[in-house]
Amino acid sequence: MLKSRSDEEDYWNTNKFQAFTFDDEDDELRESKAAVSSLPRLTADDDDDLGLEKVSWSGEPVGSISWSVGETAGARVAGADAGPVRVPGDPAKVNAGHLLGSLFKGRKNWTASASAEAWSRAAGTTWAPEIRLPRSHKPDLAGDRSPGEVVDRMRRGKAASLEAFRCLSEKMELLDSAVDAHDGDVVTAVLIFLKKSLSQEVLFGQLASRRTALMHFINYLSESGQRRLLLDLYRSLGRHEDAALLQYREHLGVADGNERRDFLNGCLSLSFCAEDRAHVRDQMALLERQMLLEAADGEAQRSGKAEIFQKYPRKASVLHLPLVTTLYYCCFYHYERPEGSSDGPGELRRSFKISEKQFLVTALSALAKRKSWSHVDALFTRRSWLGFTRKKSPLAFRKVVEVLHRNGAPAPVLRDYVGLVEDVDARLALARKHKCHDLVIETYRELKERRALLAYRGQVEAGSAQERKIDELLANAQIRWKN
Repeated sequence: MLKSRSDEEDYWNTNKFQAFTFDDEDDELRESKAAVSSLPRLTADDDDDLGLEKVSWSGEPVGSISWSVGETAGARVAGADAGPVRVPGDPAKVNAGHLLGSLFKGRKNWTASASAEAWSRAAGTTWAPEIRLPRSHKPDLAGDRSPGEVVDRMRRGKAASLEAFRCLSEKMELLDSAVDAHDGDVVTAVLIFLKKSLSQEVLFGQLASRRTALMHFINYLSESGQRRLLLDLYRSLGRHEDAALLQYREHLGVADGNERRDFLNGCLSLSFCAEDRAHVRDQMALLERQMLLEAADGEAQRSGKAEIFQKYPRKASVLHLPLVTTLYYCCFYHYERPEGSSDGPGELRRSFKISEKQFLVTALSALAKRKSWSHVDALFTRRSWLGFTRKKSPLAFRKVVEVLHRNGAPAPVLRDYVGLVEDVDARLALARKHKCHDLVIETYRELKERRALLAYRGQVEAGSAQERKIDELLANAQIRWKN
């Protein structure tokens, strides 16, 4: 049966049993209340407003991660001890997160027995004093420093806050201080801050009058791959050719031949000068020729009809290769093609106006690689209007010998081209190096160097034709030797 509220109050007021109330004057309850009242004062120090930092005996700030780890370890060692955590093994060093005096704050009603009990507990415990660090020892991120001081801190690798620079004039002063410090890393860091805190229009307008900072910003955008922002920067500065070149470079990421050709065709409408636009057209023409070569040569290699592809199989596609590499390809696989053929090296040379020297060097490398020595001779042979033939080259024959030797040319071929070297000392050095004995002997005879010829006699094989020839020359009385 439920009672009314008035009946319940009468019951508690008249009965010998009384309900629990916080107003109870029991001594034990008052002591518990005092302890609860003192808890906030254990965790909130009145001196915190001073900006000082509490540290433990280990020198670590109270509340840090490393201090928390030490506190946890100490608690495990102390076991069920409900008192302050002590450092095992050393009673003089304890983890003091609170001042001793703070334990007594708020304790107004102290009896003699409670005081004696507190001192008996404190007798076996040594409390560490609170060691505080000055504000200067803390990481200084204050924003009341000048731009020059902030830049100096950044140069020395210290933490610095840039968010305190809010107005445009302060930010520009910070950028100018970074540029004056001649530290590229600091300049880049400030530019990244400005990029985040300023609009594009304002930032681009300020960089237009700061050449050094602008160069750093362009390099940063290029290295970080922010192509769209860099393109907007070029356009805002009126550097249309740079913007066109940046867009043109995108073709390098297009692998398909037809797609790249279409992209290059679209680049013709960009703000290129006449010379650069002509280069883009030449690149389109080269790509179209490469696409024809790739289709025809790929089919010839798969069908097995062309002997050259069976003897020297292709290792890579000819698509997207540079002009000189394409010329080398045509000289290697299509040198015998008739004059005027679209896949022949001669037609490629005429279409792209390749110089004689460049063509000769490229053709020599390709023909020597495939051991076509007869074609190499034809490459250097010139016929006069009287019908006489002689070897002539815009390239020094010393370099021709190097190419032939590198590709394993036979001794007779090497001897012919070593003999075409005009400088006598260079000719003798090459003849000795490649063991062209007859050429060395003839050169010494022309120079009338008897002692050199006699010394060289010991370097040829005994009883050989070269030794007999040296003996005949030494015995010839008609030769007037120098020594």
